[in-house]
Order: sequence, then structure tokens, then C-alpha cells
Amino acid sequence: MIDEIRPSNHYTTILHSFAIKISRFELQAGLVYLEIMRISVILAHHYGGSFNHAIAHAAVEQLGSANGHEVFFHDLYKEKFDPVLISEEIPEGAHVPELIMRHCREIAEAQGIVVVHPNWWGQPPAILKGWIDRVLRAGVAYEFVEGDSGEGIPNGLLKASMAMVFNTSNTETEREKNAFGDPLETIWRNCIFGLCGITGFYRRTFSVIVTSTADQRRQWLDEVKRSTERLFPRSI
Repeated sequence: MIDEIRPSNHYTTILHSFAIKISRFELQAGLVYLEIMRISVILAHHYGGSFNHAIAHAAVEQLGSANGHEVFFHDLYKEKFDPVLISEEIPEGAHVPELIMRHCREIAEAQGIVVVHPNWWGQPPAILKGWIDRVLRAGVAYEFVEGDSGEGIPNGLLKASMAMVFNTSNTETEREKNAFGDPLETIWRNCIFGLCGITGFYRRTFSVIVTSTADQRRQWLDEVKRSTERLFPRSI
């Protein structure tokens, strides 16, 4: 199931009537959005009590209730998302199940994307990798130019201006960079969002989770809210 947060009609009316009061300085400084944005939030963690869930819900609350944006939230494990890409789905324009098409429509229309997942072997969990395979498909997230059989550099189609990725890890930050090269940074920034046309990118890894205190986690959740507030400011 999809959890959708929509502002009330009364709130939308207030926004419309108040928008004329926004100063030129505020617009030029990028402090406000005149429009309610459509934000897609994707969570991939198997345990409902995980810190990943706390991160995702903090982001959804900030984006929706506090900032007034329209949020489409998917908890892939809770929804039992099927990550298996079958051969019949691969060609551009192929028939795909309606559930996958709904994901495709949401991500194509999203003006911002937030992804939350743990670092497993320097990769996203398999369920999220399958979501990437099935949803960020040709004709939705990217396209090849005419005459290109797939060997060239595709054109990105996603219209989101910003993508945020929140990760958790039990590896120290310096070891992740020095020993492993921080593969998730390359995967999300270059291989996925950059290829799909998204130029704005922010990623934050919270570690070490297993030894973190309750106070540390509260501070991290406050940081999640501040960063989402900064990158997707409230609409008025």
C-alpha cells in the first residue's frame, strides 16, 4: 500500500492567497517554494523498529506535515515489493504490472526524491536494487538517442531537481572511504541519479549505528529534519 500525505483544501487556499506577499528577496534567495512539491520517499529496511524507519518517518513528517509538500511514501518491505525483473519487462514500452506503473508514474512526476536504506556490503538491499531495476526503466528514468542501440550515454528523464540519500552503517566513516572507496556514493550520485538527469544530490551516512546512544540518534533525526527543511523548504 502507498501512504500519501496531501495538504487540506483549506491549507491550499491559504497558500494561494498568501503567495502574493512573498518578497522578491525571498524568491531570489531560494528561501521558499511557491508550489507544493511532489516528493517520493523510498524506504528499504526489513525491521519495522529500525533507525532507518525513524529516519524515513522524520523525513516524511518534515516534508509533509511541516513543509506542506505532497509526499508519496513507500516502505518496500512492508508492501512486499517484488524485486525480480523478468525478461519480458526489460524492453522499453513493454507491458508491466499496474503496481510497477504506479511507481513509475510517481517517480517520473516527483520533483524531489528521498531514499533511506542501510549499507549492506557496500550496496542497497536487494529489494531496493530490484525497485531500481523495475521502476527506473527506459522511457521513464532515461532514454537513448535515436540510432543508439544502448552503447551510448543516455539522456536522463527524471524531472526531480534534488535527490537525498540517507544511509546507516556499522563501519566507521574513514574506513568506509579508505578501505572500500564508499561505493554507495558512486552508485547513487553517478550510476543512478546522475544518469537519470538529477543534478542536485545530497547523501548522509549515520554511523556507527550498533554503538550509538539514544541521545546520538535523537541528534541524527534532528539533522534529518534540518536537511530536508533546507533542501525542500516549506511551501507558502
